[in-house]
Amino acid sequence: MSFALLSFQSCHKGLQTVPRKFVSEFFTNNERVSFDPTDTRAFERLHTREVLQAENALMLAILENAVEYFQKYVLARNPRGKQLFQEAEEWFLEKNCAELFSFESICETLELHPDYIRQGLMSWMETRRKEHSFQAGRASQKKLAKTRVSPTSLRFSKTA
Repeated sequence: MSFALLSFQSCHKGLQTVPRKFVSEFFTNNERVSFDPTDTRAFERLHTREVLQAENALMLAILENAVEYFQKYVLARNPRGKQLFQEAEEWFLEKNCAELFSFESICETLELHPDYIRQGLMSWMETRRKEHSFQAGRASQKKLAKTRVSPTSLRFSKTA
């Protein structure tokens, strides 16, 4: 099960989604509309507009949640943290997925460049891990320095 689907299910239990094709085919611009109140199709278009805005907000929330988990658990040591990081990383790296809440689908809907985001996240992860290993190496050197015995100065008396 994908990261987005898990996030979506945990945040919105019991909520039904509208198929993407249905949402996109009627009303996709964000301009104000004047309409004839007797036109029943106008209400459908307005409702679809609200659904589209809610869908975009949900997609943005899923993307933000994935970035948060990716960054928060990149150095995780416990099994749960490692699992959350792995799910987020796999979700970002998955390509050509047709699911509505896949990373590429969300990027397409929000007009973002998925490869640019992937590259940025992978670069950030590499830098973070290098910093962590460098800091861990320095901390172990300090511990080693504290355990070393300092040389004592001994004075020998000259006896003939």
